[in-house]
Amino acid sequence: MSMMSRTYGHLSALALGALFALPALAAGDEEAVAAKLEEFRSAQVTANASALTALTVPELSYSHSDARVEDRATFVANTTSGKKPFLSLAYREPTIRVVGNNAIVRFHWLGEQQAVADGKKTATDLHILMVWQKQGGDWKLLARSATKL
Repeated sequence: MSMMSRTYGHLSALALGALFALPALAAGDEEAVAAKLEEFRSAQVTANASALTALTVPELSYSHSDARVEDRATFVANTTSGKKPFLSLAYREPTIRVVGNNAIVRFHWLGEQQAVADGKKTATDLHILMVWQKQGGDWKLLARSATKL
Protein backbone atom coordinates (compact mmCIF):
# COMPACT_ATOMS: atom_id res chain seq x y z
CA MET A 1 0.00 0.00 0.00
CA SER A 2 1.43 3.33 -0.95
CA MET A 3 1.84 6.27 1.42
CA MET A 4 -0.80 8.16 -0.56
CA SER A 5 -3.39 5.38 -0.10
CA ARG A 6 -2.75 5.19 3.63
CA THR A 7 -3.06 8.98 4.00
CA TYR A 8 -6.30 9.11 2.04
CA GLY A 9 -7.59 6.05 3.85
CA HIS A 10 -7.06 7.77 7.21
CA LEU A 11 -8.62 10.98 5.91
CA SER A 12 -11.64 9.06 4.66
CA ALA A 13 -12.04 7.37 8.03
CA LEU A 14 -11.78 10.74 9.80
CA ALA A 15 -14.27 12.35 7.43
CA LEU A 16 -16.67 9.44 7.86
CA GLY A 17 -16.31 9.63 11.64
CA ALA A 18 -17.00 13.36 11.59
CA LEU A 19 -20.04 12.81 9.40
CA PHE A 20 -21.53 10.37 11.90
CA ALA A 21 -20.65 12.65 14.84
CA LEU A 22 -22.57 15.64 13.41
CA PRO A 23 -26.07 14.26 14.16
CA ALA A 24 -24.96 13.39 17.69
CA LEU A 25 -23.66 16.93 18.22
CA ALA A 26 -26.86 18.42 16.80
CA ALA A 27 -28.93 16.15 19.06
CA GLY A 28 -26.94 17.39 22.06
CA ASP A 29 -27.54 20.98 21.00
CA GLU A 30 -31.25 20.31 20.47
CA GLU A 31 -31.48 18.91 24.00
CA ALA A 32 -29.63 21.95 25.36
CA VAL A 33 -31.98 24.32 23.52
CA ALA A 34 -35.01 22.34 24.80
CA ALA A 35 -33.72 22.78 28.35
CA LYS A 36 -33.25 26.53 27.80
CA LEU A 37 -36.74 26.75 26.32
CA GLU A 38 -38.21 25.22 29.48
CA GLU A 39 -36.10 27.53 31.66
CA PHE A 40 -37.44 30.47 29.67
CA ARG A 41 -41.09 29.35 30.02
CA SER A 42 -40.61 28.86 33.76
CA ALA A 43 -38.96 32.28 34.10
CA GLN A 44 -41.95 33.87 32.32
CA VAL A 45 -44.45 32.15 34.61
CA THR A 46 -42.54 33.08 37.78
CA ALA A 47 -41.67 36.59 36.50
CA ASN A 48 -37.99 35.96 37.22
CA ALA A 49 -36.15 39.01 35.88
CA SER A 50 -32.63 37.72 36.48
CA ALA A 51 -33.37 34.42 34.71
CA LEU A 52 -35.01 36.18 31.74
CA THR A 53 -32.03 38.50 31.45
CA ALA A 54 -29.57 35.60 31.64
CA LEU A 55 -31.47 33.64 28.96
CA THR A 56 -31.51 36.49 26.41
CA VAL A 57 -28.96 38.52 24.48
CA PRO A 58 -28.69 42.29 24.99
CA GLU A 59 -29.83 42.75 21.36
CA LEU A 60 -33.06 40.79 21.91
CA SER A 61 -35.95 41.51 19.53
CA TYR A 62 -39.17 40.26 21.19
CA SER A 63 -42.24 40.63 19.00
CA HIS A 64 -45.80 40.18 20.28
CA SER A 65 -48.85 39.01 18.33
CA ASP A 66 -50.23 42.58 18.41
CA ALA A 67 -47.10 43.79 16.54
CA ARG A 68 -45.39 45.37 19.56
CA VAL A 69 -41.64 44.85 19.50
CA GLU A 70 -39.62 45.06 22.71
CA ASP A 71 -35.92 45.17 23.42
CA ARG A 72 -34.55 43.10 26.30
CA ALA A 73 -34.95 45.75 29.00
CA THR A 74 -38.58 46.47 28.03
CA PHE A 75 -39.45 42.78 27.67
CA VAL A 76 -38.03 41.91 31.09
CA ALA A 77 -39.67 44.93 32.75
CA ASN A 78 -43.09 44.21 31.24
CA THR A 79 -42.94 40.46 31.89
CA THR A 80 -41.97 40.93 35.53
CA SER A 81 -44.16 43.95 36.36
CA GLY A 82 -46.73 41.84 38.21
CA LYS A 83 -49.61 43.57 36.41
CA LYS A 84 -50.76 40.42 34.55
CA PRO A 85 -49.33 37.28 36.16
CA PHE A 86 -49.67 33.97 34.39
CA LEU A 87 -52.28 31.53 35.63
CA SER A 88 -50.92 28.98 33.15
CA LEU A 89 -48.48 28.81 30.27
CA ALA A 90 -47.72 25.81 28.06
CA TYR A 91 -45.34 25.50 25.14
CA ARG A 92 -46.94 22.68 23.12
CA GLU A 93 -45.38 20.57 20.37
CA PRO A 94 -42.01 22.35 20.18
CA THR A 95 -39.75 21.70 17.21
CA ILE A 96 -36.07 22.58 17.37
CA ARG A 97 -33.75 22.73 14.39
CA VAL A 98 -30.10 23.55 14.99
CA VAL A 99 -28.35 25.32 12.11
CA GLY A 100 -24.73 26.09 12.96
CA ASN A 101 -24.71 28.33 16.03
CA ASN A 102 -28.42 29.10 15.71
CA ALA A 103 -31.54 27.18 16.61
CA ILE A 104 -34.96 27.71 15.07
CA VAL A 105 -37.67 26.89 17.59
CA ARG A 106 -41.40 26.76 16.89
CA PHE A 107 -44.24 25.86 19.24
CA HIS A 108 -47.88 26.36 20.11
CA TRP A 109 -48.30 28.76 23.05
CA LEU A 110 -51.35 28.35 25.27
CA GLY A 111 -51.50 30.80 28.13
CA GLU A 112 -53.82 32.49 30.56
CA GLN A 113 -53.12 35.64 32.54
CA GLN A 114 -55.16 37.63 35.03
CA ALA A 115 -54.90 41.41 35.36
CA VAL A 116 -54.29 42.52 38.94
CA ALA A 117 -56.10 45.83 38.43
CA ASP A 118 -59.51 44.44 37.44
CA GLY A 119 -59.23 40.66 37.72
CA LYS A 120 -59.89 40.22 33.99
CA LYS A 121 -58.55 36.95 32.59
CA THR A 122 -57.00 36.81 29.14
CA ALA A 123 -56.33 33.61 27.20
CA THR A 124 -53.72 33.49 24.45
CA ASP A 125 -53.44 30.92 21.68
CA LEU A 126 -50.36 31.66 19.58
CA HIS A 127 -47.82 30.23 17.19
CA ILE A 128 -44.31 31.20 18.31
CA LEU A 129 -41.06 31.39 16.38
CA MET A 130 -37.86 31.81 18.38
CA VAL A 131 -34.26 32.09 17.24
CA TRP A 132 -31.69 31.01 19.80
CA GLN A 133 -27.98 31.65 19.34
CA LYS A 134 -25.09 29.70 20.83
CA GLN A 135 -22.69 32.10 22.49
CA GLY A 136 -19.65 30.79 24.31
CA GLY A 137 -21.21 27.34 24.63
CA ASP A 138 -24.49 28.65 26.04
CA TRP A 139 -27.81 29.15 24.21
CA LYS A 140 -29.43 32.61 24.40
CA LEU A 141 -32.67 33.90 22.92
CA LEU A 142 -31.96 36.34 20.08
CA ALA A 143 -35.42 36.88 18.58
CA ARG A 144 -39.05 35.90 19.10
CA SER A 145 -42.15 36.45 16.99
CA ALA A 146 -45.79 35.56 17.73
CA THR A 147 -48.82 35.05 15.53
CA LYS A 148 -52.40 34.68 16.77
CA LEU A 149 -54.08 31.39 15.93
